[in-house]
Amino acid sequence: MPQPQDLTLFDPFDGMRFGRHLCFLCGTTIAPEQQTTVFPDWLMEQYGFGQQALLLLDQSQVAYQDLKIPCCANCQTNALAPVEEQVQKAVLKGVAGLRALDEKVLFQWLGKMFYGTLITELIKEQDPLVRPEYAVSEQPKMLMKFQAFYRVLQSLRVPMVFADFVPASVFIVDVDASAEPNRFEFRDELSTMMFSLRLDNALIICCLLDNAMIKDALRRVWAVLETKTLQPIQAAEFSARVFYAGYLLNVVPDYLLRSVKPQDTHVVMDTLIDDVTNVIFNAWDSSAYAKLLALSWAKWGISAAQILQDPTEPLSLLFTPEGEFIAFPKIPEVK
Repeated sequence: MPQPQDLTLFDPFDGMRFGRHLCFLCGTTIAPEQQTTVFPDWLMEQYGFGQQALLLLDQSQVAYQDLKIPCCANCQTNALAPVEEQVQKAVLKGVAGLRALDEKVLFQWLGKMFYGTLITELIKEQDPLVRPEYAVSEQPKMLMKFQAFYRVLQSLRVPMVFADFVPASVFIVDVDASAEPNRFEFRDELSTMMFSLRLDNALIICCLLDNAMIKDALRRVWAVLETKTLQPIQAAEFSARVFYAGYLLNVVPDYLLRSVKPQDTHVVMDTLIDDVTNVIFNAWDSSAYAKLLALSWAKWGISAAQILQDPTEPLSLLFTPEGEFIAFPKIPEVK
């Protein structure tokens, strides 16, 4: 007879149970050599970034191929491998393949890489090269966010239904790769739980814990851009808008597990917002946005001062002041 499905959720944040001896997904005690790469081997091989260095919060550097997390054989085979197989097939089909992918699968795939980076930071904080100014493990509000995120990331291992919500906002942008043939770019923000990947002409931008509130807030902009092929500088601007929305987001979703009955084959997760009296987004600040956009536009040399030549209307290469999409943007001269 088949074994009944284990529907028990693991919570490593209860008691801060992080270490090289515990599977990151189920908490099973494992041998030190039982590890999996945070960024999948097939992705590093396909895009050739395995030997590139990633800077961690304690100022140490690690090659992508050496960034690994503890993972038992069962979770590797039955939880991670099926997701990797689906995403790998989708990536081969480019933007259309990624957009056709089940949104939950894409959330799980991105979430595993984000979480793998996060727990690397948490483990490193036990013996840092340089003590971070703001240690993640010493910030209760951030830990509560990560705990809530991990609860829905357990859908990798435990059959889970999200009741009337999706945990994340995911945008898949079509970029004109011929204009700037970068095969791979990666960016994340632990505090806002933002994550982006550039894979050839596909740019994936994601907020992993917002119940799609950012996507809803940007729905009119996205309705226009989703059908367009953007120039790299335009894709960078849209990425800045999404990342800035992550900074403005003022509520944190939480997730509650419905009671599990002996005959159940899956769990059901409900959601609520931590404080319904809060405004969802803080007020827009053009100066703060301009600084973030200038970082996104750094390779083009466009400064925050240029972006704010008109303080009431920050420079956009996506839309005219009248709101029309700019098909062929003219990049400003560096001043």
